[in-house]
Amino acid sequence: MFDWLRAAALWLQQFIVGMPIYVAAPAMVIIGALDSSLLSLPEINDYLVVARCHSDHSAVFYFPLFAAAGSVLGCLLLYTIMRRGGQAVMRKRFRADHIERVERAYARFGILALAVPALLPPPMPFKIFVATAGALEYSRWRFVITIMAARSVRYYIEGALAVFYGQRVVTFLKDNGLMMLSVVVAIFLIVLVIYLIWNRIKPSQVNAKQEATPSQTAVPKDTTDAA
Repeated sequence: MFDWLRAAALWLQQFIVGMPIYVAAPAMVIIGALDSSLLSLPEINDYLVVARCHSDHSAVFYFPLFAAAGSVLGCLLLYTIMRRGGQAVMRKRFRADHIERVERAYARFGILALAVPALLPPPMPFKIFVATAGALEYSRWRFVITIMAARSVRYYIEGALAVFYGQRVVTFLKDNGLMMLSVVVAIFLIVLVIYLIWNRIKPSQVNAKQEATPSQTAVPKDTTDAA
């Protein structure tokens, strides 16, 4: 059933690896934009970044940026559609309970609810977070910067691993994606707990210092001469 998808991925790999950079770079941007918007090409961006960096080690310094830029353009298209009234489309495409969960994540964690899924490899769902960001009208510039930063980190890590370990990186990410997701979520929760505890302790320390400081209300000096 998915033979055509595998054949397409193999052809894209040969194309991206074999073409000079002035052809491969814009092609990578287009592929990334299509994958991150209305189409779905599972893991294709990761696979092509790994393949190019493995075949040309110097590409690790710049090629991940093209994949990240394409992802940003695709996400921005989906974000804009949802921001302009695409909530009905979102309700048709995603389950209602999933949408509610993502909305709660945004309400609690803010832009981190977008950064973490953008950084993690599959099987972490991502498009629902992009669509919800548009529906909730998150800041466009914060959205773009977050996606670009998170995707760049992800693709640069994959590109660097490809230089040392080759295309086995994609298989590893696919087989261990859930484990990596669990580790990242655990680290995130630990950091969040520390942050919340610190925010509770800091105001109490400030209040304690204020209570310990004696009041220095100025008393007007009596300058009236004795009669």
